[in-house]
Amino acid sequence: MALTDLEPVSRQSTAEFIADRLRVAIMKGALEPGAQLGEAELAAHFQVSRGPLREAMQRLVSEGILHSIRHRGIFVTELTLDDVVDVYRSRSVIERGALEMILADGRREATYLALEPTVLVMQAAAERGDAAAVSDADQQFHQILVESAQSPRLIRAARTLLIETRMCLGALQTTYDDIREQAQEHATLREAIRSGTACEVQKLLAEHLDDAVQRLRADQKTLSS
Repeated sequence: MALTDLEPVSRQSTAEFIADRLRVAIMKGALEPGAQLGEAELAAHFQVSRGPLREAMQRLVSEGILHSIRHRGIFVTELTLDDVVDVYRSRSVIERGALEMILADGRREATYLALEPTVLVMQAAAERGDAAAVSDADQQFHQILVESAQSPRLIRAARTLLIETRMCLGALQTTYDDIREQAQEHATLREAIRSGTACEVQKLLAEHLDDAVQRLRADQKTLSS
């Protein structure tokens, strides 16, 4: 077969583009848990036919971010407290695995440098009391942490879990009474990645994620009482 018979690599498809935009909308709370996705409205918004839109939504259904109810439509998934615990336990496994690869493959310094901008943004946002910006930087920190392991499979798995994390938080934005404490935890974890022992940095990450579960449980109880 001649090279002329090979089609060039295509750019991101329309369905992939729409799926990415829907993920961002869900992560940022523009599409809240329980919200129904109207095909006509979304097709008009994206200026596409319903075919690629349906393909995009089915991708998110397969990821668990959306769910389909027969004869009713497609909705943003609502997470229970059990789901919250499962999300954070799964994140702990993936992020600790990413850390293990970072430490084993000599990527400490590169990861430390890659995390610097998000920590600085988080600290500045915390000082001015901007909880939404702190939450955004928090998500970015953990995304960069996993990306630093350079494992495509871990990155794919973490992406869905980070979206579900934002869905867990919902309108709370953060579980911290003092968001400066949230920023400091990430700064401490960053420093440990650079110079701490493997046991120390893994322990810090595990405690950080376990603490988040306890805070969410407490907040859920407060909201339901």
